[in-house]
Amino acid sequence: MPVDAEGADRTERGGDLSPAARRLYAYAVERPVFTAAEATAALGVRAGAAITELAAGHLLQRAPGTGPERWTAVAPRAAAARALAPLALLVRETHDEMDRLRGRLEALVPAYEAGAAHRDLSGAGRLELVTDLGAVRGLITELAAGCERELLTSQPGGGRPQETLEEAVGRDESLLARGVRMRTIYQHTARYSRPTAAYVERVTALGAQVRTLGDGLMRMLIFDGRTGLMAVPDRTGAALVVREPSVVHFMTAAFERSWLGAQPFATTVSPEAARSISDELRQTIVQLLSEGLEDKVIARRLGMSERTCQRHIAEIMRAVGAKSRFQAGYLLSAAADRRPDPDPDPDPGTAEPVR
Repeated sequence: MPVDAEGADRTERGGDLSPAARRLYAYAVERPVFTAAEATAALGVRAGAAITELAAGHLLQRAPGTGPERWTAVAPRAAAARALAPLALLVRETHDEMDRLRGRLEALVPAYEAGAAHRDLSGAGRLELVTDLGAVRGLITELAAGCERELLTSQPGGGRPQETLEEAVGRDESLLARGVRMRTIYQHTARYSRPTAAYVERVTALGAQVRTLGDGLMRMLIFDGRTGLMAVPDRTGAALVVREPSVVHFMTAAFERSWLGAQPFATTVSPEAARSISDELRQTIVQLLSEGLEDKVIARRLGMSERTCQRHIAEIMRAVGAKSRFQAGYLLSAAADRRPDPDPDPDPGTAEPVR
């Protein structure tokens, strides 16, 4: 690409001016008019490319008159107005089209609401499958905006992606600022995710409560005990929207059971707490291994990578002296069968009160 065409192309794309163009513009603003030959003589370099670049950016314009082509500088704000005029027109046309589209869709609201009311009276429509990820995210945003009392969230799978947390943090901060109670359960492995720990530290400072559990979570959100969203097995990005009160009640009860057995998510973990969590993870792996589950299934259940899971399994196999996963599962299952039952509960009349 020739130098003058390259500079003009850069200016049209909104890039920075070249050093030569900046020198020429400083030269141009000091005099009413000039020619390319005058600028070349004054600056010591050929001015043609810089003139082309500045003219493309509306910072130079031709001066009236006869004889050699003469140029004059244009004020930056005036240049910006000329350059942005087509974009401003496009923005206005886009807004007009958005208003027309919104009007066409809003006209269908009465028919939708009437149909939804009829559907609710018949008992249908209380379970809705949403398969588009964008629609699911939009629905979560809408339900969060209308949430008034409490949001319960269960998020298996270990640490959450950075982009997901960035999308969630603003929405969650708005909820907490409105006084909405927020409780979230992750898996223990989420503690080792720096983005997740930073997010937890941010929202807990505003009053959110976050705990972790080893296994047994299902991905779900519950808004005000009225509307729930559940992940759909083998359908990435899909969600089942639940408005049936009895099903939402079941989801809430499942969350509460998990919450009671979960541990607070501390953003700074002491060595003792880290060992306790690691021991619990290993015990869970032992249990799942004794059930004959494959490595990838165990890893998915615990929210860790398959490689990390395999490392834990290898350590467990060495500890029990097993030469194969099958043998490890057999030995662990036999050990579990031989384990004595825990001591019976003390006599209710002599038990100490719960503090």
